[in-house]
Amino acid sequence: MTKQAIITRTAEVINQLPDAQAAEISDFVEFILKRYEEHKLTQGIQKLTAESQAFAFLHDEAELYTEADLKEVYDG
Repeated sequence: MTKQAIITRTAEVINQLPDAQAAEISDFVEFILKRYEEHKLTQGIQKLTAESQAFAFLHDEAELYTEADLKEVYDG
């Protein structure tokens, strides 16, 4: 089913509902849209952070400690 077919079918169903239920559907659609926009924003921020050189120095940091430096080893 194409997006346009889904929209058409949904509009037909909504037109058959009382105003209160149609308003609930509108509220739900706005909620879904907000969640989608927040997800896209988060993805964009993650992409920018991953491509940024701001924390590149952390990748080149030398290991300061090894297991030999431990006084006690956890056997959990």
